[in-house]
Amino acid sequence: MRLTAFSDYGMRVLLVLASSDRPSWSSAELATKLEVSRDHLIKVVQRLAAAGYVQTARGAGGGVSLARAPKSIRLGEVLRWMEEGQALVECFRDDGGGCCLQPMCQLRSRLDLARRAFYTEMDRSTLADCVTAPLREFSRVEFQLKPA
Repeated sequence: MRLTAFSDYGMRVLLVLASSDRPSWSSAELATKLEVSRDHLIKVVQRLAAAGYVQTARGAGGGVSLARAPKSIRLGEVLRWMEEGQALVECFRDDGGGCCLQPMCQLRSRLDLARRAFYTEMDRSTLADCVTAPLREFSRVEFQLKPA
């Protein structure tokens, strides 16, 4: 199973926010820290905000911050939200996909079990479980914003 880059970046944003002592981060700071495009990061943050994982505020003193305590954010819950609409394989698509093996294939049910097991395992951990001393140190490191 492979997660989309979108989900990967979403988890990275949450990890930095959860491990940081700062009250909020600007999207430019997060993009620089995580070495991702600011435009892409903004879309990720909007998705996280829509689910209530982060909150955003515009203007001076604004930024992105966690909306919930890290111990209340289950990893599987976040990944389900971020991966919503992404089919694991063609036959998982809403329209059934175009696989010619579908009527006789026994793989789909096994893949579905594996997908469910993955999310069940991820639900056993929270964002707080992933905060480590090295991650806290990473989130403390100062950096220079690149000129726009």
